[in-house]
Amino acid sequence: QVQLVESGGGLVQAGGSLRLSCAASGRTFRRYAMGWFRQAPGKEREFVAAISWSGGSTYYVDSVKGRFAISRDNAKNTLYLQMNSLKPEDTAVYYCAADGLGNCSGYGCYAVRSRYDYWGQGTQVTVFS
Repeated sequence: QVQLVESGGGLVQAGGSLRLSCAASGRTFRRYAMGWFRQAPGKEREFVAAISWSGGSTYYVDSVKGRFAISRDNAKNTLYLQMNSLKPEDTAVYYCAADGLGNCSGYGCYAVRSRYDYWGQGTQVTVFS
């Protein structure tokens, strides 16, 4: 089991940057593939990015490719999302999540919300123009 706590959200002007962090408790963090999701008001929670347990593979939704970067530090039990060139449509609550099922391969697997068993409480990102 793992507990997740996000931080780093805030209010930023369009074109600016933010770095989200997700601190994980427990010694099993390194066993989990991890993902970032976001939910805007009135919309479904959507996949943003994912990273394999080793950090060797990363996946992104098309709308953030080239602007966002997911990374992890297994020694620090921390997941990151560097967000650059932010747009107003990036405004949402951002959640980190741990994939409890394992054995995932490819975007089509990592983007499935239901395979993530553990979720943080979310951090608000607001981008104004």
